[in-house]
Amino acid sequence: MKLNRIWAAAALLACLGTAVAAQEHEHGHGHEPMHGGVVVEASDMDFELVAKADVVILYVRDHGKPAATQGASGKLTLLSGSDKTETTLAPAGDNKLQAQGNFKVGAGTKAVATVTLPGKKAVNVRFAFK
Repeated sequence: MKLNRIWAAAALLACLGTAVAAQEHEHGHGHEPMHGGVVVEASDMDFELVAKADVVILYVRDHGKPAATQGASGKLTLLSGSDKTETTLAPAGDNKLQAQGNFKVGAGTKAVATVTLPGKKAVNVRFAFK
C-alpha cells in the first residue's frame, strides 16, 4: 500500500513539473536584455534600464512585446555610493521612457524607478548594476 502512494506521489510531481514547463514555454518570452541594460520583472512586465553618463532609458515590455508608453510617466532615483540623483522619465518612443542629464552610473549603482502607464497602477522597479 505504501509503495502505491509513493508511485502516485511521483507521478503527480512529474505531471506538475510538466505543467510548469509548459506554462513557461507558453509565455514565450525571456527576461534577457534586448538593449544591453539590466532587466527586472515587476507586475508581470519587463523593465530594462540602460544607463549612460548623459542619458537613461527605460524600456517596457508586456509579456515580451513592447508596451505603449505614450501618456506614461516615471521617476528614477540613482544611488551611486553616497551620491543620489533623481530625474523625471518622459515617453520617448513606442516602449521607452528616458531622461537626459549628467548621471553617475557604474558597478554597484542601484536604481529605483516608479513608472505609471496609462490606465494602470504605479509600479516600483529596483535595479542593481554589476
